[in-house]
Amino acid sequence: MIDFVKKMFGNSTDYDALIKAGAIVLDVRTPGEFSSGHNKGAKNIPLDSIQNNIAAIKKWNKPVITVCRSGARSAMAKSILERAGVEAYNGGSWNSISGITG
Repeated sequence: MIDFVKKMFGNSTDYDALIKAGAIVLDVRTPGEFSSGHNKGAKNIPLDSIQNNIAAIKKWNKPVITVCRSGARSAMAKSILERAGVEAYNGGSWNSISGITG
C-alpha cells in the first residue's frame, strides 16, 4: 500500500541514495517496539527522548532518516531535528525502507 501511494504521489526523497551516502536511520519507536524488529544498523532513540539527545545526534554529522511504526512519530522527530539544525528526512514506516538497509 505504501509503495502504491508513493507511486501515485511521487516520493522525491531517494532513501537508498541517502543511506549509501552515509545517512543514519533513526528509529523513534519505543525500545520494546525496536527490539521486535528494526532496520539493520538503525539507531533507536524514542521520540520522547529526541530533544534530550540533540547534541549526540548532531555529533553524527550526517543526515538522519527518521522512522517509526506508521510515520506519525517519525514526522514529529523530523520536525524537532530540523528545528535544531539537523538535516532530517521522514522515512515513514520502518519496514518501508527495510530492504534498503538490510
